Amino acid sequence: MHRARENGYPITLLVAEHCRMNCQLMEAALQRNRQLSVLASTVESAEFLEAFKNLHPNVCIVSSNLKDGAASGFRVTRELRAVNPGARIIMLLESSCKPLVIEAFRSGALGVFSRDESFDVLCKCIHKVSVGEVWANNQDLQFMVESLAKDAPPSITDSKGVRLLTKRELGLVQLVAEGHTNRDISRELNLSEHTVRNYLFRIFNKLGTSNRLELALYVINQREGNGNHLTGAGE
Repeated sequence: MHRARENGYPITLLVAEHCRMNCQLMEAALQRNRQLSVLASTVESAEFLEAFKNLHPNVCIVSSNLKDGAASGFRVTRELRAVNPGARIIMLLESSCKPLVIEAFRSGALGVFSRDESFDVLCKCIHKVSVGEVWANNQDLQFMVESLAKDAPPSITDSKGVRLLTKRELGLVQLVAEGHTNRDISRELNLSEHTVRNYLFRIFNKLGTSNRLELALYVINQREGNGNHLTGAGE
């Protein structure tokens, strides 16, 4: 898919909105961008899942509310990610508020977009998500940081229960969760900023993340599954 886009092919999209009129408006707006191609638009969960199965779009844009119920967009996102873990989904929210943003990412969305934002921003969001990157604006990122800082991060383990991070690394994750910069962390832990960056890169590599937002999502998902115990694997 990525190679095809580099050769001039558009990013293919599947849209799920809560009414046909919104589908038509969204589709018309997206089709004006030559780098985007809407394969289909849907209004109900079952219709959306069937369209994804048949069309294999690069990116899905899913409204949090669909015709078959309030918050059904969150539910169908979880269902799709359960059977297609590689599905790249942007959750379209009526407004950017903390509970909705957190729930969107917990449901498996890679990007969150509020209807209060401009269409140009949506296009940027689509391009980032299409290559597997996470998208959130500054306010949404702050919501994630606040959610992480609420509790200590859990014991981070692999599928066999083996701890992935040392106590020092978990301590650094907690400082990231509290919103500290690399400079703040270097002072707190009496380390150089270069050493802090190396720790972060090592943590990213261990967990398969690439930035602070992805780290936040990873830890929130771990907390949901494992509780809130802060334990490490030794120094």
